[in-house]
Amino acid sequence: MPADPAPPAAEDDLPESLTRVLGDYERHLRSERNLAPHTVTAYSGDIGGLLDHAHRLGFDDVADLDLRTLRSWLAKQQTMGRSRTTLARRATAARVFTAWLARTGRIATDVGSALGSPKPHQTLPSVLRVDEARELIAAATALADDGGPVGLRDVAMLELLYATGMRVGELCGLDVDDVDRDRNVVRVFGKGRKERMVPFGQPAAAAVDAWLVRGRSQLARPGSGPALFLGARGGRIDQRAVRTLVHRRIADVPGAPDLGPHGLRHTAATHLLEGGADLRSVQELLGHASLATTQRYTHVTTDRLRRAYQQAHPRA
Repeated sequence: MPADPAPPAAEDDLPESLTRVLGDYERHLRSERNLAPHTVTAYSGDIGGLLDHAHRLGFDDVADLDLRTLRSWLAKQQTMGRSRTTLARRATAARVFTAWLARTGRIATDVGSALGSPKPHQTLPSVLRVDEARELIAAATALADDGGPVGLRDVAMLELLYATGMRVGELCGLDVDDVDRDRNVVRVFGKGRKERMVPFGQPAAAAVDAWLVRGRSQLARPGSGPALFLGARGGRIDQRAVRTLVHRRIADVPGAPDLGPHGLRHTAATHLLEGGADLRSVQELLGHASLATTQRYTHVTTDRLRRAYQQAHPRA
């Protein structure tokens, strides 16, 4: 279930002092932390809602923010029926905001450091089985034989998504020079523009080569620039097009769950762990800031082992 949308910042209703702080914070998120535009929008929307709540309680200066105000803001969200996932995200947004306020001298102490947040429901991500992943790529490759440059591009994107576990935004942001074919690694810029090098196997390498040698030049236009993957009009491919492709191709695999690009990321991580990769290596490959994020994939592999045990062991 998707998270509830962030409330509007309500800047028109805020006093100038709070509007100015909100604007400074948005610039900090965009310029200093290099967050993606949709992340900046979500965070600033959350904080705009918090400042609007504080203003309605009579506060016109962020120096007046206290823990009680933060808690009452979250309590109000709960009475409005917001999901626990949304409440947890907004609590995190508040803590990050007050830490920035304290660090920049706008408040004396970080009042948000003591703010708790509800634990979101943990749901196991759906993933493809190994045979389903093979069938996905095989079906796309068969179509590529008659699909011209678009077919070659689609196979290369699917191979890279599954081979590397990269995010869809990371895939769309790749440039031709980010692929090192001598070492079979790709340079990926993740959240906050953090750079990491991710290896890929020979099938992905062959698919990328086929796209670069026989496909990309047919879609390239004078304004295409260095983008690795191009859309039908020659510009850098967008995330929506990649999501549509993944959903459409997975729908062709009988019995497979409906997944998008993030589902292929989950699949790659799960298959790596099932194949014996250690958690730290998978964490680095996926670009997770916290090992706890990677650890959730161990629940997927354990769940599969449990099902296999129950089906196969005579005393299960």
